[in-house]
Amino acid sequence: MAAREEKAATGHPLLRVLRRDKYTHGLRPAQMEALRAMCGALIPSLQPEQEEALDCRVDQPRRKDLERFYLASGADSTVLDEVAELAFSRCVWEAGVLVNATLWLLCTRLGTLALCGRLCVSGEFPYVRRFADMPVERREEALKRWTKARWLIPLKIAFAIVKSLCLNAFYTTVNEKSENPCWKAIGYSVPDVEEQRKKNGRARSSLDNGVVQTRELDDDAALLRSLANKGLAVKPGSHCQHTVECDVVIVGSGCGGGVAAAVLASAGHKVVVVEKGDYFTAEDYSSLEGPSQERLYEQGGIFCTTNVTTVLYAGTTVGGGSAVNWSASIRTPREVLREWSREHGLPVFEGAGYAQAMDTVCARLAVTDGCLEEGFQNKVVRRGCEALGLRVDAVPRNSSEGHYCGSCYLGCPTGDKRGTDTTWLVDAVQHGAVILAGCKAERFILESGGSGKKGRSKKCVGLVARCASDGITKKLRVEAKVSISACGALMTPPLLRNSGIRNRHVGRNLHLHPVSMAWGYFPDMDQITGKCYEGGIITSMHRVTERTIIETPALGPGAFGSLVPWESGRDMKERMRRYARTAHAFALVRDSAAGSVDGEGRVHFTPSRDDAEELRNGLRRALRILVAAGAAEVGTHRSDGLRLQCKGVQEKELEAFLDEVTVPRGPMQAGTDTWALLCSAHQMGSCRMGSSPKDGAVDDSGESWEAEGLYVCDGSLLPTAVGVNPMITIQSLAYCLSMGIAESLAQKTLGN
Repeated sequence: MAAREEKAATGHPLLRVLRRDKYTHGLRPAQMEALRAMCGALIPSLQPEQEEALDCRVDQPRRKDLERFYLASGADSTVLDEVAELAFSRCVWEAGVLVNATLWLLCTRLGTLALCGRLCVSGEFPYVRRFADMPVERREEALKRWTKARWLIPLKIAFAIVKSLCLNAFYTTVNEKSENPCWKAIGYSVPDVEEQRKKNGRARSSLDNGVVQTRELDDDAALLRSLANKGLAVKPGSHCQHTVECDVVIVGSGCGGGVAAAVLASAGHKVVVVEKGDYFTAEDYSSLEGPSQERLYEQGGIFCTTNVTTVLYAGTTVGGGSAVNWSASIRTPREVLREWSREHGLPVFEGAGYAQAMDTVCARLAVTDGCLEEGFQNKVVRRGCEALGLRVDAVPRNSSEGHYCGSCYLGCPTGDKRGTDTTWLVDAVQHGAVILAGCKAERFILESGGSGKKGRSKKCVGLVARCASDGITKKLRVEAKVSISACGALMTPPLLRNSGIRNRHVGRNLHLHPVSMAWGYFPDMDQITGKCYEGGIITSMHRVTERTIIETPALGPGAFGSLVPWESGRDMKERMRRYARTAHAFALVRDSAAGSVDGEGRVHFTPSRDDAEELRNGLRRALRILVAAGAAEVGTHRSDGLRLQCKGVQEKELEAFLDEVTVPRGPMQAGTDTWALLCSAHQMGSCRMGSSPKDGAVDDSGESWEAEGLYVCDGSLLPTAVGVNPMITIQSLAYCLSMGIAESLAQKTLGN
């Protein structure tokens, strides 16, 4: 299959294991026929508009590209099996059942009549057509009705799932040359990473000496040899598991785990980092959206809350979220530190140690405030703010001032962005730490016999993990004096629950920094130069209120197509044709509502009314900024395609448009014919610190209230949402806590 891969001959690490030998979705041929009919209506084969075809400014090659683009169809593409597979392998099981049931109904005349009404009626026998037998125009009309189904919530959700997967797969499919036939027509090209690497000219520190890539090992013997060669004490297992001995085992290698590994290894402890994702170097990153998201993100970048309100983005690779984030390196706001210290009884946040930790973290990441050249989207935000007389701040980044990379969310191909994989983990490996990549933690090992300090009746003696390689038959038992969960706010709660931790705050108090997006189309290249996918992702920020900020996102063609509203097949192609010159700005809210992590891959979140109102006001401000920057047209991601033509618009007309702006909370909201999905790249608080077991899942040192020697060291610790990009906050807290853990280990050593 061609979707999301290159030919195996390329040997590219990010593409090597993407080929699916077989599909497991289990759809019957008739259901696949119905799915093909849906995809063909979502992305129909069309003729270019006459004015476009006759435009003398369009040269012959460009005209050919446009013609090929308009003629391309979702039904003809190679992504159909991919859409079916993703619906069942990436989405929550309820979503798969819903898609399956919808396609089953559409296989039958009676079911089609129930879902499509008179649109499937024909004047010829048998008078009622199945969905696949309806003309494409009628299928398209049926889809339009489904998007507005006020009470048929399952149908709206099924449409939303198929629409998002279809558009994403269609625009991320690549051939053996790593090209998509539609990219030229929409003005997109994959960045020339080789040219970027030449311009960058900086050698990247390697983790090779400390990484064991378990996915690439053939059998248990190879695993044991690799572990022993890294200096680990290994005991081969006679039954179901091998044993590895160390001082500290850390689950996760991102902002929390990477820092903890560096601090504890530097203190002389033997550290093992267990990371379920794979290890890639800067030279491995291809900047290809589909294959990269498949390997670098949780659920392959297709991760939605169970109540279908919010799309989640979280890294799953060596370096975690720091390897794929957008570089923003903002210190914890003082008022937030004061709140956490005084209102939550956590003095660590106002202590001198935390302030020094922020200085140390920013120094290690070489955070810079300057930016030699901003990208298109940030130019738009800055110009719009200045035109309105609004303050716009430069955003510090963990990269050089000249870093002009818009694909860092797919892994920085030059190594200029300093994630934990190029900083803290390098420090850890230099001090003897070992990173087990492609190794998934299953549970911490809890035993009775805790010291009873602070009521702890259990103690943690290590971890059980499973390697990704099919050839490795036995699990690993990693025995350690200290165990740390640092796999993020979405994955730490299930791991602790699986280990027997029962504190009621585990998996609760989740905050997501919900995001709602506005867009503006800028057809004139002379007005503001550049394309939406070029340049630093976040270099400018505008603060709307104490709780709301405006920044710019990274949206490749696949993400763009899956998120923007679908009103018709032609309208969608028009939107995609304007992709390169469509700027997005988003409102991000420091949310007060608390969601929950109910299991691995199962997250529930609904913004409160206050949060939704903050988002609405932020979205209105973002639209004003886009209009002031000179956009020809602006709009939101609401399903009805709310938009405004800006040429000659008067203030009264603009106000009337802004009054219509709403932030609907997903397709499951009953009684409304409009909906929109929120987004989240920041997950916090699901195992928050507290001054007592009644207030949090761990104490102010990060240690579990239930099990001695078990710590949490990631974004799940934060008492509330922080309100800005949380990388510096998470790393600074991890630095403080791991320094405390190192001191505790030293005291125990002296005591013995």
